[in-house]
Amino acid sequence: MRDLIISPHVDDEVLGCGGILGPESHVYLCGIDESGFRADKDPTPVEERRRELAAAASFLGFSFEVHEGSRINHYTEQEFINPLEDVINRVCPERLFLPHPGYNQDHRTIHRAALVALRPHDRNFFVRKVLVYEAAHDVIWSPASMNLTCFVPIDIERKIQAYLLHGSQVRGMRSPETLRHIAAVRGAACNADYAEAFEILRWVEA
Repeated sequence: MRDLIISPHVDDEVLGCGGILGPESHVYLCGIDESGFRADKDPTPVEERRRELAAAASFLGFSFEVHEGSRINHYTEQEFINPLEDVINRVCPERLFLPHPGYNQDHRTIHRAALVALRPHDRNFFVRKVLVYEAAHDVIWSPASMNLTCFVPIDIERKIQAYLLHGSQVRGMRSPETLRHIAAVRGAACNADYAEAFEILRWVEA
């Protein structure tokens, strides 16, 4: 696999990296549970979220695995260090994408755990290219918190179609229109119609 994407929750993979996800991508989902934030206030069953994930994966062509047993909104750094080391050693990616810590507690926890798992170590696979992806909520709430230095032109309609397959997770603050606006601004920064932007944490030429 060329790319490994670390996704704290189901749908973060599409929101942050939907434009680059494809057959050479593997997504590691850190957890999945019922979501109680739909407009009708009823929780979204786990199996429905799994079906949505599988649909998005099939549409974009990426493979995935789900870490079982961790409670969303209650992640701890220690419980994820070894599993993240394990998936890095199995996948041996050329590039690894991890979430921006931002204000979400799970994103912060997974970001910190990934930094430990990615440390130079003679017993672990060394990932030469490590990037941080942004989330719509971080763009809206704290737009100056990332140093965006890598831009990838994308097909925004493809990304939005994949996002809509996560139907139970579509929200007003990360609406398709919001995703399109963000991608247009990132595209303007790299002379493209639409793009995704990343912060480079490590970039070692082969």
